[in-house]
Amino acid sequence: MDPLLDFTGKVAVITGAAQGFGKLLAEELAQRGAKLVISDVNEARVRQVADDIAATGAEVFALKCDVSKNVECKEMVDVAIKHFGQIDIGVNNAGIAHDFTALHEIDEALMDRQFAVNVKGVQFGMSHQIQQMLKQKGGAILNVSSMAGLGGAAKVGAYSMAKHAVIGLTKTAAVEYGRYNIRINAICPFFTLTQMVTDMADDNALAKMSQGAPMKRLAEPKEVVAMMLMMLSPENTYMTGQCIAIDGGVSAA
Repeated sequence: MDPLLDFTGKVAVITGAAQGFGKLLAEELAQRGAKLVISDVNEARVRQVADDIAATGAEVFALKCDVSKNVECKEMVDVAIKHFGQIDIGVNNAGIAHDFTALHEIDEALMDRQFAVNVKGVQFGMSHQIQQMLKQKGGAILNVSSMAGLGGAAKVGAYSMAKHAVIGLTKTAAVEYGRYNIRINAICPFFTLTQMVTDMADDNALAKMSQGAPMKRLAEPKEVVAMMLMMLSPENTYMTGQCIAIDGGVSAA
């Protein structure tokens, strides 16, 4: 296997792995030799994902994890250490969207929910992952932000606030822990045809979204996951603190 995408023996923890980016990334890492601990708030679905991956011969454990709860994020790391003794890769992918809402109509409850999952979930995950990586003297963390975290995002203001915070956390962590050989980056996709997006927008809305990209289409999940793999590659050893747009050219326009 090409060393660039050879994850043999690497241990990865992935949140939000019942569907979307998390599920597909787990499958791709397993195919490339990684051992996995995957989680999701939807326990039944994430355990099914684990069963399917295990059927291919990979080593994988699944558990329920509400990333807004610090104790559950710690438990995920504890499971990885118990069964595999290390964590080489942390992917803080779990996140939630919200219905299209004008900025002046965003209420406190909506903001609180967005920050509980999309910001605290990343911070809690990184905190426990980093503690183990410090002991190991290295590791790679990838946080999932959004193009809404790099610029304005009309009608999804609370989500945009939270995803901007993810970028702030990512860059701060990269500066703090770079000297310890811990690489921390973020991926920032444009609208992608995951269930989270298709659940919040009908076909007409999706068509309008696609016109916002120079490529005139939305991303396929596999296109985003391909970049996630490259960012996590064991051969990608000098990249940290970067927030990479996967956007069909939106940021170039």
